[in-house]
Parts: sequence; C-alpha cells; structure tokens
Amino acid sequence: MSPTVRPILVTPDLERLRSFYVGLLDAEETDRFPEEGPLFYLGLRVGNSELGLTADGDAGPGAPGRVLLSIEVPDVDGVLPRVTELGGSAPSGSNDMPWGQRVAHVTDPDGNAVNLTQQL
Repeated sequence: MSPTVRPILVTPDLERLRSFYVGLLDAEETDRFPEEGPLFYLGLRVGNSELGLTADGDAGPGAPGRVLLSIEVPDVDGVLPRVTELGGSAPSGSNDMPWGQRVAHVTDPDGNAVNLTQQL
C-alpha cells in the first residue's frame, strides 16, 4: 500500500540529494521518472516510509524553513559523522531529550532541516 503522505523535496541538484539520503540512511530507490534521460523525480524508501526528490533548476538551496523531516535511525551517533561527509551539516551534535529520544539536528546539502532520532 502506498503511503498516505509522502514528503517531496524540491532541489536544483537531484543527484546531490540522492547521494545524501542513500548514503546516510541506506535509502532504496523505488521510483525513477523518466527511466531514461534527465531525471525529474526519484522515490526513495527509508525504512517503512517514502521520500520523494524532484528536480527544479530554479529552486535554490537555503536556510531551513517551515518543514522539518524527522527520521528514525538505529544509532544517531553512528550516522552523525556521515552527515558532513555527504555534504550536509551537523553543527550541534546529538542530545538526549526528556521524551525518550536521542536527537541530532542536521541539515541536508540543500539546507533542509532534518532531525535524526533514536528511541532510547
């Protein structure tokens, strides 16, 4: 069954974001449109969720805005070093939160805000 809600990130550099999310989260490519020629849309499976990436040369990277991706990972501290290796930034490290999660606030290469979370 397809997810009811699928976040889709618009990016001027689809390959850069694909490399980031596949490299960081071991995301699996599920959809590619078109199959040949310049890529417009890429669907990724992250755990039991889906994330879409779509190309738009006019979309500029920027500061985190009104959307925050929260992605559960098995080991926040284990994946955190890969964020910068893959072109993102992780300025504050990770912290244990009073609601029972370990959280790292990071940004992807386009500046989108991402929380990497781990249940404690």
